[in-house]
Order: sequence, then C-alpha cells, then structure tokens
Amino acid sequence: MEAYSHPSKNYIDPRFSSGWSETKSLFSKKSLKKYLMPSGALVTSKTQDVSNAPIVGDDKIGVLLLNLGGPETLEDVQPFLFNLFADPDIIRLPRLFRFLQKPLAQFISVLRAPKSKEGYASIGGGSPLRRITDAQAKELKKFLWEKNVPAKVYVGMRYWHPFTEEAIEQIKRDGITKLVVLPLYPQFSISTSGSSLRLLESIFREDEYLVNMQHTVIPSWYQREGYIKAMADLIEKELRNFEFCEQVMIFFSAHGVPLAYVEEAGDPYKAEMEECVDLIMEELEKRKINNAYTLAYQSRVGPVEWLKPYTDETIIELGQKGVKSLLAVPISFVSEHIETLEEIDVEYKELALKSGIEKWGRVPALGCEPTFISDLADAVIESLPYVGAMAVSNLEARQSLVPLGSVEELLAAYDSQRRELPAPVTVWEWGWTKSAETWNGRAAMLAVLVLLVLEVTTGEGFLHQWGVLPLFR
Repeated sequence: MEAYSHPSKNYIDPRFSSGWSETKSLFSKKSLKKYLMPSGALVTSKTQDVSNAPIVGDDKIGVLLLNLGGPETLEDVQPFLFNLFADPDIIRLPRLFRFLQKPLAQFISVLRAPKSKEGYASIGGGSPLRRITDAQAKELKKFLWEKNVPAKVYVGMRYWHPFTEEAIEQIKRDGITKLVVLPLYPQFSISTSGSSLRLLESIFREDEYLVNMQHTVIPSWYQREGYIKAMADLIEKELRNFEFCEQVMIFFSAHGVPLAYVEEAGDPYKAEMEECVDLIMEELEKRKINNAYTLAYQSRVGPVEWLKPYTDETIIELGQKGVKSLLAVPISFVSEHIETLEEIDVEYKELALKSGIEKWGRVPALGCEPTFISDLADAVIESLPYVGAMAVSNLEARQSLVPLGSVEELLAAYDSQRRELPAPVTVWEWGWTKSAETWNGRAAMLAVLVLLVLEVTTGEGFLHQWGVLPLFR
C-alpha cells in the first residue's frame, strides 16, 4: 500500500486507496486496544506462575528507555556519525569485508560531518533529543510514583551519551532486580528498536549480574489507547489553526526503511505504521473529524528501493492534484530532533509551498504530553507481572504483531540469525536530504567500498596518506 485516504471523505484519489483492504486483513480490527498478555501464553525459565508474581514487593524496579541519541554540539557531530556508521545494523557489510566496518565508518563520518553540521547549526547547534528524553524520563518516573510504583527510570542512547552501556552500569550500581526495557519508538523496526535490543542482548550475555536479572521488553506500543488519544489531541488542536479545517489534508510522515527489510527480513514496521495511522484516524472520526489523510515515508537515500510513497514525491503530487492545506504529522517520532526541525519544518515546508500548497502546518512531537507519558507508565505497570517471563509464539492471542518477552526471544522473532539482512533491491534512483544521517552511510558505502578494498589490498592511496587507514599499511 502506497498511501490512502479516509473512506468517509469525498476527496479520494485512487492512488491513496489501493491496497487498503489487503492491509486491513492483516489485523483483527478491534477498538483501540492495549497489549493483552494472557498468562496461559507465558512460561518462565523457572516454570513459575507469573500471573501471581508480586508487582513491586521487595524488588527494585527499573525502567530503561532506549533511544537513538544525537550530537549535543557541533563538535559532537563527527564522532556521533562514526558511532552510527560503525553499527553493523546501519551499514551491513558482507562477512568478507567486515574488518572494514570501522575504517569505513571513519571515512563516511569525516565525509558527512560538514554537511551534517550545517543541519544541526540550523536547529541551534545540536540535537535536543537528550534534553527531551531526560525530561520524558523524569515525567515517567513521576507518573509511576503517583501510581504507587516507586521505579527508577534510566536513559540509554544507542549512538551518543548517555550510552546504553552507561545506563546499564548505573542500573547495576542501583541494585535493580526487575527491569522493563522500553524503546521510545512507537513502532518496532529491526533498524531502530532492533539495533538497540541487539546491543542490550550482547551486554546481558557478557555480565553475570545481568544474566540473572529479570527483565522484559515492550517492543512497540503504537496501538495503546493513551498514545492514540494523545496523537489525536495534537492533530485536533493544530487543525483549529486553519481557517477551513475540514479541507486540510492530514499528512502522516514516517521515517522510511529499505523495502527489503520488510519484504525479505520480516520487519513489522510497515504493517505497524499503517495500523497506527488507521487507529489515530478512527479516534479522530469519533470526534467528527473526517479529513482526508495519507501516509508517506521520509529520509530515504541511495540507489535502493525504500518504503513508498516517498514524502517529497507525495507532497509534489498533492500540490499538483489541488490540495491547498496540509498538516504534517511526524508519526515515527516522540521527540523533536533533526528530522522534524530541519527536514520537515524547513525542507518539506519549502517544497510544499513551491508545489502549490498554500497553507502548511505541523503537529509537534509528543514530548512530555501528560496523556502520553501517563499511558507509558501504564504500559510499564502492565508489563511488571511478566518480568522474567519467556513468551511463546502465540502472537494472535496477544493481539500484537510483536511479542512482549525477553530480549533474546524478541530478537529471535524477527532476525533469527541476528547477523545479516538481505541486500536491498537496487532501483537506480537518487534521493538525498541533509538530515538523513541514519541512512546516508549506505549510499556512501556503495560509492567507496571498491576504493577501500583496493587501498586495503595494495596498502597505497590517498586514504593512507590522510591517515584514515593507518592500520593497513
């Protein structure tokens, strides 16, 4: 499905409705729902009945929030990019060339840093992600305590401070005995939550304390009632800023992933994203808001096919079809960062106005919106009886595409080898945005891999002269 319009709206373009019936068949369509975790579908390594386990008792409860991280100053940009591209989940080299992972990351980060610095300079000189995530952690802790769960909340970033490893060390110092792992990505993807959970799994396996610590993972939570209502609240509020709010096209923009992740690796991201949008629109319909809407995917880069439709192309097409008012909704993000503040607010707004769209608005990221944070607290509390439980593959009973269970079992569900994804299918088109740091490495890798192989095998070349590849002299 490329995009779709609300069926109750007169403005319907066939391009926006194709495949909708197929998508609906993937899910048992019910009202807004929370995770259902029947104890009959769960067992533990100690064969205990977790349904009767104490929620708090003498246990020390911890919640680990996982996020991407971002450079806080312009000086942080290049090392942040190095950490990003050194992740084998971001740049997946063939096994024969994996020894090139760090040299390649060094080369790409040096290459990309000047352009990336321009983007971060335009939004104040650094990413606000850590500040916002810290605020979310503080608010989550407050809501948990108000709900009689005296938990500590930690922040672990994948590519910048505070790193996940730093958060884990603090968790150990605090003597946490039960841990709930909560990625701050509403929808699960191998490349976001999956990468963070892979790292966490490796940390757990190497540490005796962590191996014995009970934990569970909430891998995605896009269908939770509080999240859906919070998103609907923000959309409804922003619609009021338009003179003719019923004529506004609601434009959901999600971060894209290569198509092969979904079609060949089984990544549930696309299906979860489409259901998420459907649930939000169902909630808006209950409020008598029946605007047309569409979903597109942003931040693509390189000569591979990504999830379609693409945000930039869809904006142009909407302008050509006569849409005059557009409300952008960043559906992948719960915090403001470069993809919202620079890519959407600057690049896509400018493109929309050039394409004939006269009125532009943008829904803010959820941040610390109380309904949203309170619902995250409820998700944590609901998961506590299952801490330490190993979920079995009864996904239909849970009404969730992704099981709630241990890190190891979760990773095995969607990447059994946990080493490689299939190579994306190449379609020779080019896309580039200043802020697509997460994916620019793949494009650069294609251009420089042959050069690096030649330099490594010959021991000569300008990369050696620059000191980028000193290890292979």
